[in-house]
Amino acid sequence: MIAGVAVLSVLLAATQSIPWRTVHHGIERAEFVASSRGPLAKVKVVVLRLEPSQVTLALAARSRDEGLRGAWTIDSLASEALAAFNGGQFVEGAPWGWFVRDGVEHQPPGSGPLAMAIVVDSGGRVALLTPDEVKAARGRVREAMQSYPTLLVGGGLPEPLRAVGRGVDIGHRDARLAIGMDAHGRILVALTRFIGVAGHGSSFPYGPTLPEMAELMRRLGAVRAVGLDGGLSSQLAVREPDGTLARHPNWRMVPVGVEVVRRQALP
Repeated sequence: MIAGVAVLSVLLAATQSIPWRTVHHGIERAEFVASSRGPLAKVKVVVLRLEPSQVTLALAARSRDEGLRGAWTIDSLASEALAAFNGGQFVEGAPWGWFVRDGVEHQPPGSGPLAMAIVVDSGGRVALLTPDEVKAARGRVREAMQSYPTLLVGGGLPEPLRAVGRGVDIGHRDARLAIGMDAHGRILVALTRFIGVAGHGSSFPYGPTLPEMAELMRRLGAVRAVGLDGGLSSQLAVREPDGTLARHPNWRMVPVGVEVVRRQALP
């Protein structure tokens, strides 16, 4: 058992048969309780699984107060978007690290051993890149943003998440949001929500530790994964087949959102 992770033996016990439901061509959704007992028994997981031949990702940036604070929420999603969730960490009103929109690099890559980039090429293909892989991708992508910490590489946890005292607080519990990719190239987006009493308290910032979130992504099938901004920033929405919006909002506006849109035919 990974140090600092007390509930992995029961984590995802309910996901032996994940209740996937197709909401659009290329988008599946599932919801389940993270654990049958223990600290995560009051934590719900909302997951999207995206088929890369059908959909892709697009970045949306919004700020206010002369760019000093973020202004994006899930209610900002474009009419053509099928789903949306918040981006990675940010500094005041700007995203942290590498940021590219429509082929224009607005910020250079940030540095850090646990950073990972989410990129979309000109054909709509999505990839997650380690810091060593970013250099070759610069100037070749349509969209890019960075986030941290890396949760999985090659299906395994990075060393700082494996034990206490390696520079990362692996015991802290919080609401989490992460993006990953499985061996088939499918995109996985997972949001955790505290299950409040009588529906109240769902945005309370309590949930998995970082190692537990990594294990959650691994058991969902991810081989690479990175955390996005969690806590009071974590939010997700998906359009139901009838057009209604299933919302998982939060308190904080952020500078960058990620929208799921139909992928155009490849050239």
